[in-house]
Amino acid sequence: MTTSGTSTTGADSLAPTAGGSDSAERDAQLQTLFKEGFRRHAAGVAIITAMRDGVPYGFTATSVASLSAEPPRLTFNMALTSSSWPAVEAATHLGVHFLGVANQRLADRFARTRDRFDEHNWDLGPLGVPILHDVRGWLVGLIEARMPFDNNAVVVARIVDGGAPTGDDPTDPLLYHSGRYYLAGDLEYEI
Repeated sequence: MTTSGTSTTGADSLAPTAGGSDSAERDAQLQTLFKEGFRRHAAGVAIITAMRDGVPYGFTATSVASLSAEPPRLTFNMALTSSSWPAVEAATHLGVHFLGVANQRLADRFARTRDRFDEHNWDLGPLGVPILHDVRGWLVGLIEARMPFDNNAVVVARIVDGGAPTGDDPTDPLLYHSGRYYLAGDLEYEI
């Protein structure tokens, strides 16, 4: 982040005032810049699931990221105020479900309602983890770390199982950007 003047991109930066900026005002400005920055960052959409006392819990997440390939590990963030935090906090294993465009209603359901599971959208999977039906792929992770920070936590899981439909995947990944879901466009470029 540029701290003075205007950046070379033409975007306004947060410049300190001559006499120093009020700390609360600067914090508010930084929070606004942070939110605006991440509104411009597209993310894949996933659902995290866990069991607690025989009850399935889950939530929609856009913070899932690969941490390492050897051994395979992933990380995600969640709010400690989430209704799913007690399940993630108590669980040894969790499920991570990668969503496609066809799963937009499921993503909304897990993001906006408390009535997330029904008898038609999941089964009990490996190691007692709730596994959702008809997703692009799923992984089961052994929780290795839960690191609380303020009102949030970073969770690290080592992958121990998983599944995906065989053959070509006809569904496009579901993306979240600027408060809306999006379809990924093909740029005809492969890594």
